[in-house]
Amino acid sequence: MSQTVDRALSILPLLAQGPADLGQVAERLGVHKSTALRLLRTLHEHGLVHRQQDQRYRLGARLFALAQEAVENLDVRDIAHPYLAALNERTGHTVHLAVYEEGEVVYIDKVESRYPVRMYSRIGKPVAITVAAVAKLLLADLPEPERRAVAARLDYPPYTPRSTPNAAAFLKELATVREQGWATDLGGHEESINCVGAPIRGADGRVVAAMSVSAPNVVVTAEELLALLPQVRSTAEAISREYSGSPAVSDAKDVKDSA
Repeated sequence: MSQTVDRALSILPLLAQGPADLGQVAERLGVHKSTALRLLRTLHEHGLVHRQQDQRYRLGARLFALAQEAVENLDVRDIAHPYLAALNERTGHTVHLAVYEEGEVVYIDKVESRYPVRMYSRIGKPVAITVAAVAKLLLADLPEPERRAVAARLDYPPYTPRSTPNAAAFLKELATVREQGWATDLGGHEESINCVGAPIRGADGRVVAAMSVSAPNVVVTAEELLALLPQVRSTAEAISREYSGSPAVSDAKDVKDSA
């Protein structure tokens, strides 16, 4: 680790003990005040520290937001996985879990298909945001001004003839997804791959993650995959209830037995 990064990171546990002024930070780090000020300014620019009116520094709100986001994402994956595995066991198809963070939709869990034909997707890999079912679900839940801003800055690659062509078409599809509560990708990214997904919601009703079932045409038709929508939605609802702490909690076995 570089010395600069090491010093910057050392400031965070120092400020976790309470606000400190420039001199205190410099003394604790064993550096000149100008060096400490440069490090503090960088952390301040990223929202990791905040400068108070009394010129002392404390931990910034962005740091708490990042920590909370990390905890929530870890929790939703841990909670969701047994349900995803149960759905995979019933259907045999690939099941994904994804979240929206830092302007990207990223897979955070995947249960592989039992069939020889596999999907090329990896945990931690961003999805094709303009066509993926999970991306549509996550972006559809954004406030309208943010949806429009995101749609305006995206590129719209023509992966296939069914790909979303432009921002206007994307916003129209997001409005439909928002209203119906589920999404599809029927050959939009790869002509041979179809996908159907549903949202996972927190206690406040906001979408915290999205899950999907995907399969190639050689295994099931698009119509056959769409017939699995009730199972996908019931799985997402069960995960949502457990994640949000609803009294009406169903476990993975209940979901499996009800199929």
